[in-house]
Amino acid sequence: MRCPQCDATENRVVDTRASRGGRAVRRRRECTVCGARFTTYEYVEERPIQVLKRSGAIEDFDRAKLLLSVKVACAKRPVSASEMERLVDDIEDAFSREAGVEVPSIRLGALVMDRLKPIDRVAYVRFASVYRNFQDAGEFQEFVDEMAAAQKREAERRNQVEMPI
Repeated sequence: MRCPQCDATENRVVDTRASRGGRAVRRRRECTVCGARFTTYEYVEERPIQVLKRSGAIEDFDRAKLLLSVKVACAKRPVSASEMERLVDDIEDAFSREAGVEVPSIRLGALVMDRLKPIDRVAYVRFASVYRNFQDAGEFQEFVDEMAAAQKREAERRNQVEMPI
């Protein structure tokens, strides 16, 4: 590992810890030449996940692209960066465990929506508006109405009281 300060290759590991839920190893290093400290991360090289787009095109899964789309949906919302990172990590883990590593973009979007819904409803609606590609305000209104009805049913179910026999 090269020192970012002096470009020397002589360094020692000061601290080693698991990172990203055990998917990476974080090593704190110290250069033996200049004394600078720096951090490196080690990841297991996994087989690439492929995303099958609606157009039929196939592209490599890009974690940064998914994280950016989640950040856009969560903009100006009370959702922490760590929650967004955890959401993307969960999705990436779910797909990396599967044998078939070609994931339809429809399934990827649905999984993001499922994970966003309990975190923040506004972010969920924002993501859905892009993911579902609404053509007019009527389609969007139908979606919001369906979501409100489902939320009302859930509240009624939670508040339902059993009648004594």
